[in-house]
Amino acid sequence: MTGLWVLLAVTAAFLQNFRNALQKALTRRVSVLGATYARFVFAAPWAVLLVVGLISFGGQTMPRPTVTFAIWSVGGAFGQIAGTLLLLHLFSLRNFAVGNTLAKTETVQAALFGYLLLGDLIAPLALVGILVSLCGVALLSAVRDAAGAFSARAVGIGVAAGAAFAFSGVAYRAAALALDAPPDTPVLRAAATLAFVTVLQTLLLTIFMNRRVPGEVGRVFSAWRVAVPVGVAGMIASFSWFAAFAMVSAAQVKAVGQIELVFSYLTARIIFGEHPSFRETLGILLVSAGIILLVLTPHGNVAP
Repeated sequence: MTGLWVLLAVTAAFLQNFRNALQKALTRRVSVLGATYARFVFAAPWAVLLVVGLISFGGQTMPRPTVTFAIWSVGGAFGQIAGTLLLLHLFSLRNFAVGNTLAKTETVQAALFGYLLLGDLIAPLALVGILVSLCGVALLSAVRDAAGAFSARAVGIGVAAGAAFAFSGVAYRAAALALDAPPDTPVLRAAATLAFVTVLQTLLLTIFMNRRVPGEVGRVFSAWRVAVPVGVAGMIASFSWFAAFAMVSAAQVKAVGQIELVFSYLTARIIFGEHPSFRETLGILLVSAGIILLVLTPHGNVAP
């Protein structure tokens, strides 16, 4: 079982990085909103099929939704949409590796939200991790752009993206737990939540785009060769995260999942030809080290 959850976490991290890279490439053909839409519209059918498969071949019954489930799902859906929009916009302001690292402050923010909103205590080692990560963010914020100006705006967008993803993760975990289903069906709970949310996000963005950006939905579908892999990779990555969380603590999974930062650094250099500076590289390493210290500290589960 140990090998399986590690494999799932690494797979999720790899596919999430792969999806981000595809979305960045997709923004050359469609808008940032269109690239965000592709993530959901091409994931929804596969997420629904996954639930159907688990019920048909797993001998389980469909979990019954509750009012609490609906509230948390809607909140998480909006949070994830906002986080994706901010992340893709960030890629146009910073390089790919730095953008991903700033968004990864999601883990730190989840711990801080837990302390401020729920009263979860932060262990000394976790506090050190937070401070180390903040030093890394400070280094990244001090990097000058091509015009020589400090990139405070990029850092603000990155931290906001992390906050949106942190909130959506907390909401999704709460939604899955709120489903009326047997307690020994965590994988089915995760799959059902994923299917409901992706369908909801697809409907919301379809309505919004048809009203605000006429023709953009058609442009996304015309770029299906890139857009379809975006949706499929995103769906498999999301399910892999949830499946791993069902086997071991979120802290352990998140610790292994930080390998995504390595994937994003290699993608930036090899695929996009970007060369982060020494200061950017040091900032990435500090943020990564702080996050790993945080998630390895026994302070209770951080919501996925």
